[in-house]
Amino acid sequence: MSTAAVNDSATEDTRPPKVQRQVLVALSGLLSALFVTTLSSTVVSTALPRMIGALHGTPTQYTWVVTATLLSTTATTPIWGKLADLFSKKNLVQIAVAVFALGSVAAGMSQSPGQLIAARTLQGVGVGGVQSLVQIAIAAMIPPRERGRYSGYLSSVTALSTIGGPLLGGLIVDTSWLGWRWCFFISLPVAVAALVLLQRTLRLPVIRRDDVKVDYLGAALIASGVSVLLIWISFVDNSFAWASWQTAAMVGAALVLLSVALWVEARAAEPIVPLQIIRQRTTVLAILGSLAAGTAMFAASVYLSQYFQVSRGYTATQAGLLTIPMMGGILVSSILAGRLLSRTGNLKPFVIVGSVLLTAGFAGLGTIDHRTSLVFMSAAMLCIGLGVGMTMQNFVLAVQNSVPLKDIGTASTTVTFFRSLGGTFGVTVLGAVLARQVAERTAQGQESARVAYGDATGLVFLIGAAVAALGIVAAVLLKPVTLRTSLDSSEPADLRRG
Repeated sequence: MSTAAVNDSATEDTRPPKVQRQVLVALSGLLSALFVTTLSSTVVSTALPRMIGALHGTPTQYTWVVTATLLSTTATTPIWGKLADLFSKKNLVQIAVAVFALGSVAAGMSQSPGQLIAARTLQGVGVGGVQSLVQIAIAAMIPPRERGRYSGYLSSVTALSTIGGPLLGGLIVDTSWLGWRWCFFISLPVAVAALVLLQRTLRLPVIRRDDVKVDYLGAALIASGVSVLLIWISFVDNSFAWASWQTAAMVGAALVLLSVALWVEARAAEPIVPLQIIRQRTTVLAILGSLAAGTAMFAASVYLSQYFQVSRGYTATQAGLLTIPMMGGILVSSILAGRLLSRTGNLKPFVIVGSVLLTAGFAGLGTIDHRTSLVFMSAAMLCIGLGVGMTMQNFVLAVQNSVPLKDIGTASTTVTFFRSLGGTFGVTVLGAVLARQVAERTAQGQESARVAYGDATGLVFLIGAAVAALGIVAAVLLKPVTLRTSLDSSEPADLRRG
């Protein structure tokens, strides 16, 4: 589809049906790529014990099968965003899908834990590219005012793959004639289909520049600093104590690397993360809100699945089914909120209501123990789902609306980067808290591991509620913004109002 097809001021409801069909056709490849890459991040959660057992891995290697993907995804996100501002977005998203597919093949053929970890790292590079570039491509096609409806589709696909991943993983490993390797091989047909759809349907303008300069030094420093922090948070309180020389060395090294990166970014001709965007009020608040939404999404998908299996004794498949209220809430709220947002153009009420629902849902789960009613938990999960659906993509949309088209890639991936970083840190820290609580309760000899796990999970979600409350603060402080109807602006248009 051409840019002209969408670069007008008509609202979604007044567009010709042919144009709407063109947009949906172009989105088919993007959403397919997003679905399969996001699914790969969660489908392994219920299959990991079988994988590590078959490959004779250690508990540390068990952790790194997950952490390796998070590391490479988070560290490469800003790099993909900057490349999207310099080169063809269509070519880049195809390259990201191809990298992901290669990583999936390598993971499925792994013969040792080390090979699996390396393959998952390669997968993560592709995942980071697809997750950021899909949002960038949508922003390059559709004006902010009309983007709400399509952001709803994006949120729904993300939710379906994130929450449905553990269910699919459980079904795969419980099916004798498949086995854990199909957790990776199953992605290949969808990835190939996405490549074909992208080639046939996606038409984006390419602005060629002769003075392109990629800030490789800044990218390397940011990736290194973030990687050291994530490695530290992955091992602290397990391999070494919080107050130890390892913590001092790793945190100190990360701070030095990130400080040098800040100095480099302030002087680079084409910085990976432009500081003028970070300093904008809208971006700062969107980052804060996205941290809350990201932590909620990751924590809910990881710890609810474990709670149902470890404490309540359900199978992996049953645990996935029990999270349907949350998935349903995300699907419904993201689509309905997206349509209403396209009609009104007023973003702030949606992120406020969504942040309140998100916090309320986590506060409800903060009261659970090993005997809590599933009806009560379903209501709390529904609130979380409704909240995530109304906030996750809308905070990104607020930033996209505040910058000109030439900076859309960097701005979008900056928010995505911090959301992923916050979610990774949040899940890891909450996991450390949960492990310590379970160990203390079982050491006293008063509770079994099953009971201790169920009772301790409530504390994890209570902490999650405190993090989610930051989203309310961000949403309230966000100035009212009316989404623009033009695809581009010669100035940071909606910073006029916030």
